[in-house]
Amino acid sequence: MQSITRFLESRLRLRVNQAKSAIAHVQERQFLGYRLLREGRLGISPASLKRVKDRIRRITRRNRGASLSTVIRDLNEYLSGWVTYFRHAQCRHHLRQLDAWLRRRVRCYRLKQRKRAKPIADFLMEQGVPEWRSWILALSGKGWWRMSGSPQANEAMPIQWFQEVGMISLTSRYLLLNR
Repeated sequence: MQSITRFLESRLRLRVNQAKSAIAHVQERQFLGYRLLREGRLGISPASLKRVKDRIRRITRRNRGASLSTVIRDLNEYLSGWVTYFRHAQCRHHLRQLDAWLRRRVRCYRLKQRKRAKPIADFLMEQGVPEWRSWILALSGKGWWRMSGSPQANEAMPIQWFQEVGMISLTSRYLLLNR
C-alpha cells in the first residue's frame, strides 16, 4: 500500500485518501454500488442491496398513513431509477428475490390498511378467496408480516394484481433494459 501510495502521489500527483483506499482481492471491494465478479462481470454490492431494502422499508412503513396508490407511485419512482442504474450488473437472481420480498411488503401494507377482521375478510372475498378461508386469515392472531405470507394473501394478491395496481416488476424492467 505504501509503495502504491508513493507512486500515485509522486509520479501522478494524485492525493490518496487513506480512509477509503485499500489493497484487497477484487471481489472484496466495491465501487459506486457495484462489485466485480469473476471474469470481470459486474454485480450489485451487498451494501447497495441493504440500502435499497432500507429505502423500501421506509416507503412501505405500515403506519405511514398513505394510500396504496401513493405508496406504489413512490416505489415505482425510486425502483425504476435504481434498476436503471444497475442495468449493467449481473443481478437477475437478486432482483427476483427483491421482487418477491417487495410484493410481500405491499401485501402486508394492504392488509394493515384493512385493520380489522371484517374488512380483511371482505377484501379477501372481493379478490376471489373463498369465504371460509378468508375468515381463517382474518381471525388469525398472527402478525401482519406473517399474514402477508399466507396462501390466502398470495391468492388474493397474485402477481397479476400487482400489475393491475400499477407496480413495476424489477425483474421485467431489468430484462427490458438489457435487450
